[in-house]
Amino acid sequence: MRLRKKTVLVSLLVAVFAYSLIGILLLPAIVLHVANQQLNALSNAPARLERVEFNPFSFETTLWNLHIGEPNAPQIAFRRLYANLSLDSLWRGALHLTDIELERAHGDVRFNESGELNLLQLFNLPERTEPEPAATDSRPFPVELDRIALIKNSLYFEDQRTSEPVVFAYDDLSLELHNLSTLPDNSSDMTLTASGPYGAHLDWQGTLSLLPLRSSGHVSLNAAQLQTVWPYVHQRLAVSLQSGALSASTDYQIDLSERTDVTLSNAQLSLQDLNLDAEDRPLLRIPSLTLSDGSMDLAQRQARLGSLQSEGLEAWAARTEQGDIDLLALLPAAEPDETESNSDSESADTNAVETPAPAPVEAEPDTAIEPTEPPPPWQLQVIAVDLNNYHLHLEDRQPAQHVKLELSPLNLSLRDFDSNGQAPFQLSLDTGVNDSGRLEASGGVTLTPLSADLQVSSSDLNLQLVRAYVEPLVRIQLRSGLLGSQLQVQLRGVQPLDIGVSGDANVTQLHIVDSARKRDLLKWQRLDLSGIDYQTDRLSIDGVALQQPYVRFIINENLTTNFSGLLVEQPAASAPQRRTTSDSKAPMALRIGGIRINNGSANFADFSLTPNFATALGQLNGSIGTIDNQRPLVASVDIEGRVDRYAPVTIKGGLTPFDPLNSLDIATRFRNVELTTLTPYSGKFAGYRIRKGRLNLDLRYRIEQGQLNAENKLLLEGLQLGEKVDSPDAVDLPVRLAVALLKDTKGNIDLSLPVSGNLDNPEFSVMPIVWQTLRNLLLRATQAPFKFIAGLVSGDDQDLSQISFAPGQTALDSSAQGALDTLATALQERPALTLEIEGLSTIQEDGPPLAAARLEEEYQQLLYQSLQRSGAKVPANPSELTVEDDDKPALLEGIYRSRLKRQPPPEWAELDTDERAPLMQQAVLDHWSSNALMLRRLAQARAAEIKAYLVERGGLDAQRLYLIDVSTQDSSGTDNISIPLHLDSQ
Repeated sequence: MRLRKKTVLVSLLVAVFAYSLIGILLLPAIVLHVANQQLNALSNAPARLERVEFNPFSFETTLWNLHIGEPNAPQIAFRRLYANLSLDSLWRGALHLTDIELERAHGDVRFNESGELNLLQLFNLPERTEPEPAATDSRPFPVELDRIALIKNSLYFEDQRTSEPVVFAYDDLSLELHNLSTLPDNSSDMTLTASGPYGAHLDWQGTLSLLPLRSSGHVSLNAAQLQTVWPYVHQRLAVSLQSGALSASTDYQIDLSERTDVTLSNAQLSLQDLNLDAEDRPLLRIPSLTLSDGSMDLAQRQARLGSLQSEGLEAWAARTEQGDIDLLALLPAAEPDETESNSDSESADTNAVETPAPAPVEAEPDTAIEPTEPPPPWQLQVIAVDLNNYHLHLEDRQPAQHVKLELSPLNLSLRDFDSNGQAPFQLSLDTGVNDSGRLEASGGVTLTPLSADLQVSSSDLNLQLVRAYVEPLVRIQLRSGLLGSQLQVQLRGVQPLDIGVSGDANVTQLHIVDSARKRDLLKWQRLDLSGIDYQTDRLSIDGVALQQPYVRFIINENLTTNFSGLLVEQPAASAPQRRTTSDSKAPMALRIGGIRINNGSANFADFSLTPNFATALGQLNGSIGTIDNQRPLVASVDIEGRVDRYAPVTIKGGLTPFDPLNSLDIATRFRNVELTTLTPYSGKFAGYRIRKGRLNLDLRYRIEQGQLNAENKLLLEGLQLGEKVDSPDAVDLPVRLAVALLKDTKGNIDLSLPVSGNLDNPEFSVMPIVWQTLRNLLLRATQAPFKFIAGLVSGDDQDLSQISFAPGQTALDSSAQGALDTLATALQERPALTLEIEGLSTIQEDGPPLAAARLEEEYQQLLYQSLQRSGAKVPANPSELTVEDDDKPALLEGIYRSRLKRQPPPEWAELDTDERAPLMQQAVLDHWSSNALMLRRLAQARAAEIKAYLVERGGLDAQRLYLIDVSTQDSSGTDNISIPLHLDSQ
């Protein structure tokens, strides 16, 4: 018995020794030999495992110093791989490992330019010749791992597929898992730490379950430099990274048992010193951006952001000359659709080779394809966003003159944002605009439906920002202008657009220049719009106040104006579709409560005249009442001003601005306007300059239901014409005479030019009628001046241009005296007129009585001389003598011979006295009847008689009466002889 026990003990000791020898020495040597043999056979690079250790009693296995690759450049290597197999694996039905450790492992992962992975080229793997057997059980092999540890491992990664190689290395990669199992509902604890390049650090702590696949825990990444992986971004985005570091952390839960269920909570993200450039120009600078308290639910498609804060961002963007946004050019070009390209190639092949059509596939009768519902949209919630001290550099290069917009410092605050949009979120924005301006907006915004209620205020926004967009459309130069506002903006809908704006606005220091002449066109010191209320289809403004407005109106050389050519002709657009009656919209309702003008001015110039005409209207103050295009309200007008600084002008009355033909009553008064400013017009239309004078003008225009009744009262004080001007447009009238005819005793011209008519008649025009009325007045005055001045005295059209005398007489009868009395009175009323008296005699009417009177004087003269020689008593004057008929034949013989300078004809010698005397008398009368000297003296005497009467009886200044050279006519054609009178001006 004892021997038997001893034999058994020895056998056991031998077995244990043999087991130990095989397990400790032989088995590791065999494993090491086989492993190195297989490594050498399969590896394309030097490969060696240095040592294998196995403890047959504890089932601990250790592999030492695996090295695959060149001696100084290993591709796969580790210092120690340790595994401890538990004996309970024999009866638990699962591979149970209590411990696995991998220490100082190293992996070298490289992609070359062709995309080949170095690890795939490291081994020559045999090709599989037999097909894989069909899987009978999809469950994984049961394994239980109490602990897995990766200790101070390292990884080198290089990718040369990008334009700039991606290179990074983790030199301290440690991982520890506890209780990892492929058995159902078994979770393990896991810890991962890794130190990356440039001080990056990765930490991961959590749990992991393989069946079902679940994991939860916390992961954090600290100080990860973006330039490590930026070549991947740069390959798709033409943006260069200069610097940038990312830190992030989050709690997570992943459940892939039934669906992809991923949730994140307590997410934190920090971006530091991000610096992006594009084509050697700055693009984006973000000194700091912090995201905190974030969460995400992938299954519910929800994301929440507790807080987003950023400071000092600076960005650049521009619109190019072609109208594109330069940032979009940085994005990769869209690749052609493979389906389209394949279909194109297939169609091309089909054209070349005809292929039979595939047999139709019959659908199974019991199956139906149900449409897949699109997933619900993501919901994003943002509790608070604070972006401070931003600086945006914006530029528009499409206009000929580039527009630069600098927004700085820009601050944006957002609260309670929800992409579902059911509740409003709060928005606050304030920014500087190009150094001088300021823009602020705050209020609530709702996304569904889109609406907003914002308080918007601005100050000193430089209107030159719109200059590059306005000047190509209008020929102006916007030199200056600042916009300010305090507005409430309400957006109630977008389809159709429903927006409301209320508040106040102002534009200061506006200065617009006519680009053609480089002269001021429009400007004001300040424009205030108060009580603005805009509601999509109506606009109401309580009041408009203009401080120091100014406008210039010019008539150019070609009779166009400086306003008529402002609009730049644009290329003809395609013809729009004709609107139907239902599409037409009523004009916007417009109401302006009142317009106030303070210290306004205007300039008017007419360059079509030579010399040019220019005048200034200043010190304009006044108001215009309510303007409403929906109600026919009469707007009151009360404006006062001055022409050329000293001449007052007033405009008062009322009108309906949008329907002036319905009702208008405007009275305009000009006082003491210097007429010398009108010299260009007088030179062009009258042919004379104006030496001096003043104008008073009263205009009153009244319209009721399209019927015009206008009164134009013109008063010219002290008008004096200057030198004559050659003008083809001058009226063909004696202008100086017309002026003298119109001047009263005070040297004034007082005219009333009424106009009336129907303004609905397209042929009716006010100004041509006024001008025609004035022209007709001047024509009537100059063509019939005596009737004109007679009408001033007697009210009738008595012709005072002629004074009648009896044949051979110089005495004025009662009719002639009455006409001269009227003429004298009229000339007293028109002191600027002078009268020219033209003496006249006629041979047929004045000759015979003039000859008879001369013969009678000759009788008296000869008898007077005869009595003197005889010593008889004679009167003082021969005209007092009476010559008897018996004495005349004897006297006649002497008169005939002395006055006619000839002897009587011989045949008269045989005649007796009674027959001879009549013949001789008739011969003398015929001789004197055509005597020019006698007739001239008669004409002079008649003119002198008229002048004497007007001076002595009419009280006229002899200086105003001129006796012009007399004339003699054959006959007057009437019983009396009319002496013509002529009017002229001093």
